[in-house]
Formats: sequence, structure tokens, C-alpha cells
Amino acid sequence: MIRRIGGAVLATALAGTVLSSGPASAQGAASGAFSGNALRIGVLNDQSGLYAEFGGQGSIEAAKMAVEDMGGKIDGVPIEILSADHQNKPDIASAIARQWYDRDGVDAIMELTTSSVALAVQGLSKEKKKITITTGAASSDLTGKACTPYGYHWAYDTRALAVGTGGALTRAGGDTWYFLTADYAFGSALEADTSRVVLANNGKVLGSVRHPLSNQDFSSFLLQAQGSKAKVIGLANAGLDTSNSIKQAAEYGIVEGGQKLAALLFTLSEVHGLGLKVAQGLTLTEGWYWDANDETRAFGQRYMKRTGRMPNMIQAGTYSAVLSYLKAVKAAGTDETEAVNAKLKALPVDDVFAHGGIVQPNGRMVHDMYLFEVKKPAESKGPWDLYRQLATIPGKEAYATAAESGCPLTAAAK
Repeated sequence: MIRRIGGAVLATALAGTVLSSGPASAQGAASGAFSGNALRIGVLNDQSGLYAEFGGQGSIEAAKMAVEDMGGKIDGVPIEILSADHQNKPDIASAIARQWYDRDGVDAIMELTTSSVALAVQGLSKEKKKITITTGAASSDLTGKACTPYGYHWAYDTRALAVGTGGALTRAGGDTWYFLTADYAFGSALEADTSRVVLANNGKVLGSVRHPLSNQDFSSFLLQAQGSKAKVIGLANAGLDTSNSIKQAAEYGIVEGGQKLAALLFTLSEVHGLGLKVAQGLTLTEGWYWDANDETRAFGQRYMKRTGRMPNMIQAGTYSAVLSYLKAVKAAGTDETEAVNAKLKALPVDDVFAHGGIVQPNGRMVHDMYLFEVKKPAESKGPWDLYRQLATIPGKEAYATAAESGCPLTAAAK
């Protein structure tokens, strides 16, 4: 079924194991435990813009995998995955979310690439008393000053990225920084969080410059960063903006001139797209890597058969978020928000993405993060053999506590 809202196309995509309405659906509805004939989860993300490789269709496939692993239904009620492209526009995202809640019976929304979108949809979901689990957006404000009773943040956030990449490079001698920052909520949060980490490690921030989202020409910004003489140029952007920054920095010989580039949010998908020849030596932080162990490799191969690609932390995180939501629904025996919300905060997260993950009262899921260096071409044994792990960052170091987060709901815990 295709619907248009505010110029955005909404496509309903059912996981392969989902059943159409029938006796099983009627049984669930008759029990009174579920609000409708199906349990509906929306995956709302960028599917056509600069973050399309970041989560995009891959996150939708990951969500379907989670549904399949729950058997396609809970207590006889089929599980449906809806998806839509928000085009990185908060107004379009909010319109889609509102229709999903008001007309289509969606129980929860996942992924939410782009921080401005995630903040807008999380705010609407608070009003509607619906659960959102953000995996694609980064701003730590989602479980900080903008936290809500029903909002969750799953795969990573700006603080975790800052502690990983910012802390490691500063301690390694990169003690002066200049930021090239995407001019919206995510970029500002990532620059602010990384600046705090740099200063805490006795480094200095020499300045920053802001660029428009989905920018094409970074020459003037890179020249300012080069002229700062900072040892590290922090790229507080993501997706194609980061890839284009790195490509153009190579044209200006910035790395050859002795400055280091720090890709503060760069995932496996973007590294693969950029290629090892250009990306080699980059230091970055992710919350998951397909080649970490036998379990992650098996999941990666399963995902590869469906998509032709290995998953990054956003896509693996979306699998975990959907699976955790479904486990909470199963444990609660209902899709009623308050009951599911209580189970989400109580249940540990144990799956291919995280083992022993803990959900804080502010909705932040705490798990280990990993510091990686991109391999040189000669070191790689295959198209997706891209990372060398430098360190594990324990979750309790990567993330703020609920009391420290600035979340008004948990401030009393200080």
C-alpha cells in the first residue's frame, strides 16, 4: 500500500513471516490484550538522501529479521513492519508519525536517523504516549534535556563517540582541535560533547566552522581548518558530508601536511563506500562490528544474503531495538504502552548487538563501544574486512548516568 503525506512516500513492508489477518489475529483481538488486529512497528528514516547508506533500507531489513526471530507473531497477533522516508525533514517526519499513530495503529517507531527528526518525533510520541527507540540519530539530548517517559536511545550517542574518538586522539598527542560541524542539532551536540572530552584530557579547542547539511563544496571550510594549525580536525558531521569532507581534504593535502582527520561519526557503510585507499588510518568509534566474533559473523552473513552488504552499528542496533521491543511486549502480554515501557526498562539486552546491556531510567541503553582504526589496503582480506580494533570502551565510561544526563525525569536521582 502506498500513501503520500507532505511529499513523502509511505510504503508498508511486511516481514516474510508476517501473517495476514485471520483466525490468529482475531484470537489476539478477542483476548483484549492487544489494541488491534496486528502489532505494528514503524521504521522511519532517510532512504534517499545523504544518510541513506547509514541506515536506510538496511535498517528495514534488520527490523524484518527481528520480527522473523520472534516467530512473526506474539500471542497469535501478527507483527507488521511499516517504513517511510522522512527526507531528513522534521515536519515530514512528524506528519508521517502522526498518521501512523492516528490512522494506521502503529504501536512504536524505530530508527529515526537525523537528530532534528528524532527530537521532533520523540516529542510527538510523548504527546501520543507511544514508544520510540532511536538508533540512527546521535544527539545525547534525546536522553538528556529532551528526554521523555517513552523515548529510548539505543545504538550510540554523541557522548559515546566523543569519549571514544575524542579521548583516544587527545591522549595520543592530538591535543589541539578544530571542528568542521554540520549546522543542525546533531553537529552541535557532537562538537560540544567532543570539546568537553578534549578539554578534560588537557587539550585545547582552537575553533570551529559550521557547514550546511548535505553540503557539496567543503573547500572554504577545510581551508579554515587547515589554517588553524590544529593537530586534529574533528569532522562533526556524518554520511556523505563526512565522506565528501575526507575526499576534499585529500585534495588539499591536509593529512600529508601533518594534521589528522577525526571522523567523529563514520560507520562501516561509509568506510566501504569511500574505500580503504582514501579512508585508511582513520580512527572512529562504533558500537558493533560484524567481524568481532562467531556470533556477529553469523548475523553478518545472514544479513549479507538479504542485502548484499554487511550491517553497520545502526542496522544491527535497529535489529536489537525491534527485538527488545518485541520481547517487552511478549513479557507484558500486551501492547499497552505503560506495561511495555516498564518491561523495556526492566529487561536486560542480550542479543547479537549487545550482551548485558542495561536500559537506564532516562531510556539510554548502556553497552560497550569500540575504538577502531581503518585498515590499510594491504591489510584487508576482503571487501568488508575494514577495521582493526584498538580498544573497548566500557559502557559505564561511554555513557553518562541517568542522573548526570540532564534528563529532568531523572535529575532527582543525583
